[in-house]
Parts: sequence; C-alpha cells; structure tokens
Amino acid sequence: MTENTTLDKSLLSIGPQEKICQILGETYNSDRWDDWRWQMRHRLTKLEQFEQLLRLTSTERQGLLIAPEKFAVAVTPHFASLLDPEDPFCPLRLQVIPREEELVVSATDMVDPCGEDDDTPVPGLVHRYPDRVLLLALDTCAAYCRYCTRSRLVSQGEMYPVTRRLDEIIAYLEKHKEVRDVLISGGDPLLMSDEPLDNLLGRLRAIPHIEFVRIGSRVPSFLPQRITPELVTVLRKHRVWLSLHFCHVRELTPEVAAACDRLADGGIPLGSQTVLLKGVNDSEAALKNLFHGLLKLRVRPYYLYQCDPVVGTAHLRTSVQTGIDLISKLRGHTTGYAVPTYVIDAPGGGGKIPIQAETLIAYEHGQALVQNWQGKIYSYVDPD
Repeated sequence: MTENTTLDKSLLSIGPQEKICQILGETYNSDRWDDWRWQMRHRLTKLEQFEQLLRLTSTERQGLLIAPEKFAVAVTPHFASLLDPEDPFCPLRLQVIPREEELVVSATDMVDPCGEDDDTPVPGLVHRYPDRVLLLALDTCAAYCRYCTRSRLVSQGEMYPVTRRLDEIIAYLEKHKEVRDVLISGGDPLLMSDEPLDNLLGRLRAIPHIEFVRIGSRVPSFLPQRITPELVTVLRKHRVWLSLHFCHVRELTPEVAAACDRLADGGIPLGSQTVLLKGVNDSEAALKNLFHGLLKLRVRPYYLYQCDPVVGTAHLRTSVQTGIDLISKLRGHTTGYAVPTYVIDAPGGGGKIPIQAETLIAYEHGQALVQNWQGKIYSYVDPD
C-alpha cells in the first residue's frame, strides 16, 4: 500500500497538542485548548491538515478527496491529538478518517437503515415505540463517525435547528399522552449552548406525562471540554440521563475522565453505547478493556450495537456471530455491569432486538433447563 511521504517530520518531535496547533497556524495555549468553542472552530477538515498530521495511506487519501461529496469530515483538535500518525489501523483513526472503501456499496446497504424517516410525524421527531420518541435536535456533531447511522442527515445542513421546530414538536407531544420518554439526539445535542438547551429541556419537562428525558451524545469522547460546570447544572436541573458513545479504551483520556467525573458528581446517570467495529473493538481484549475503563469512570456499558448497514460501511462491519461470540466470552468472565446487551437495530424500522447465545435450552411442564457461561446445564423448577 502506497503511503504519503509529505508528513512533516519536524512535527514528530513536539507534543500532540502543540503539533495540532502548528498545523492550524495557532500558538498552543492551554486556556484556548480547554475552550470547547475554540475546539469546534478549529476542527480539522482538510486533506492538507491530515497530511501534516498523519502518514496517510493511498486509501485514506482517496477517502479524504471524495469525502466532501459523500459525508463530511471533521475531527476536533482533542480527538485528532489521539490519532496514531504512523498506524493507519489505529482504532481511533479508523473511526474518523474516511477510506476509499466508503465508495463500495453493498447490495444490503441502506440510506436510512433504521427506517426513521417512515416514523416521523413532524419534522425532527421519530415516534416508533408506543411510549417513547426520538427528538433530533441538531444535524451537527463535534466529529463525524464514518459509520454514522444518520449520515443522510448529519452534517448535510438540511435540518432546521430545533429552536425553529420546537413549537410543532411540543404540540405533538402534548397531544400524545402515551409518550413518557424522550431521547434527544441528532447530531449532538450537547453542542447546543446552555441557554437554548435549558429552554428545550424546560419545555419538555413542562409536559406532565413526560417522565424520562435522555440525551444521546459523543461529546464527552470527542469534545470533553464541553462538559462545563454550567452545563452540568442545566442537566441536573432537568434530571437528564446521558447515553454516551465510546468505542475504544484509548478514548478514555484524563480529560474524558474529568468530564465524566464532573457529570457523575453532578448526579447525572451515565450509560455508554458502543458500536461493534471491525479492527476497532472486535476482540475480547478490546471490549473488556473498554468496558472496564468505563466502569472506572462510573459509566455503565449499556448497549453493544451491531453496526448498522449504512451505505459504504461494509469494511467496518463484523458478522453477527462475531458479536455473539464476544458477548459469550465476556458473560461470566467479568463483572456483570461490564457486559452490555448486544443488539441489532433491525433494518427497516424493526427497533432494537437483543441478540445472545442460547441460554434457555428447554422449558416445559414447569421446568426450565438453562445453560450458564461455562456451557453447563442446570434445572430450575417453577413453584407449585
């Protein structure tokens, strides 16, 4: 595989944060680096920036050339500083640097794999399950995952900000009293400034039958600087749960640990959703290290997703059997809290379906035969 030879070797002798700043034409300043708005304004998006940062392969170079036509590229300085400049198979690099393989479209690839567009009664609101809805607040993320389920919407600039759609959304939710649970996602809702986020959460909480409000976010991984005391105050005020997104233990930096501590200390319940990705975390060791690391940060591994069949993602997807085998190797061999539920978000809008190796061998006449993590069979008898 042909490699790029334009990597500036003079940058290899300085720290990663200073290196990023030099590429951006900035002087490193810790206060600026820790400012989440500075991080967002200085995301790496151009081929020439990545050429200076990474020893690109021909596959990556071609991916960066065609990416603007398919799905935007953007990486925060924080996350960019974690990428291995020499290893094209760095598990973090595989998540955010496009590759030529994204041009390969498989017969089973889908533009909207979860069938969300068919369950959208008003713009930006998906109502599939009887008692809960998905509210799409933004079409922007701090960085763009190459396996993004909503690449048809995210970064495309076609979704109005939630502030322009909120009245219609609130009217729908007030009318539908069966809805008790709202998941706010996007894009990434935590990229909203504190005041509009406070307003959104306040209007949702003012609806009497809304009991549970969640936010899905990858900000703590891509942009831990955003987790300010002021943001934590807003989240705590509205009793929000956070569903975070981490895929590899290398994401769990000291900055991420501080952000998670700030959230947990502020009383925000934290769970993590991980996507199973080929070459990133498709091994027992990779998943165990990630899930143990998350528990240390008081983040409960919640779901392990089979990667959705988004157009151009076949090179990142594993087989379902791989997922079954990995979960089987974790269950019983580590803390129960460290074993998430392995799910497939059924293509076409079937929702999340748990997948596991067979544990109930037989059940008849009030007797259940069950198989444990060692493959041994046990009997449980119902009470008379």
